[in-house]
Amino acid sequence: MTYLLCRNRVADFARWHAVFASHQAAHREAGLRLVHLWRGTEDPNNVFFLFEVGNLDKARAFIGHPDAAAAAQSSAVIDGEYHFIEDAGGY
Repeated sequence: MTYLLCRNRVADFARWHAVFASHQAAHREAGLRLVHLWRGTEDPNNVFFLFEVGNLDKARAFIGHPDAAAAAQSSAVIDGEYHFIEDAGGY
């Protein structure tokens, strides 16, 4: 299974979350299913979220689309990063 692990540092969590939630249908269309959303304990405006990726090509196109940058700007993302990851098994 492939996942998309993201971190965003935002100016205002409530503002960011409202924009993020409004993109739920677009996430689904891109083959992304939200698995979990976390906030930092030291900095609640540091947000981490994990998507299960159903289609890697669609997910890459989604995050690379100019609309993704516009959404980040409108939701007051200060900086962020994303990583496509896969299960490596236990130890």
